[in-house]
Amino acid sequence: MQLAQLNIAESLYPMTDARMLPFTGRIDAINALADRSEGFIWRLKDDSDVDGALELRLSGDENTLVNMSVWDGLESLFAFVYKTAHAKVMTDNRDNFRDLVKSHMVLWWVEDDHIPDLVEAKARLDHLRDHGPTPKAFTFKLPFNANGDPVTPNFPKKDCA
Repeated sequence: MQLAQLNIAESLYPMTDARMLPFTGRIDAINALADRSEGFIWRLKDDSDVDGALELRLSGDENTLVNMSVWDGLESLFAFVYKTAHAKVMTDNRDNFRDLVKSHMVLWWVEDDHIPDLVEAKARLDHLRDHGPTPKAFTFKLPFNANGDPVTPNFPKKDCA
């Protein structure tokens, strides 16, 4: 089994706005970092931008961005999200995105070689929002293993950058 993740964010400005440059200007580098990170398997890309998915949306809202990827497990995804330059991009750009009241990230297990689509991902996010963390849709704070059992993962303590 492999771990899929969906993360959404609502920008305060269009992606073409100069205020978004600290974010958009680092997308290629962060995607390249993901591609070479230990445990990385796949990430969502759109047809027009081979390095990202800035044109894809869940709901058609111009300012809601999606990021979806597949990893070999919880620890490798956690290391990339929180222990690499990715974490700095998130911190540096907090003022460009809305604070979401509802869950904005969801994790779930998929069969090896299964590539999730946005319909599946949205259903998992909705499930998490409606039911809280379950084996079907969960978070880093309350994760489950591929067998559906709650786990305490061994998340890295040091920066991996």
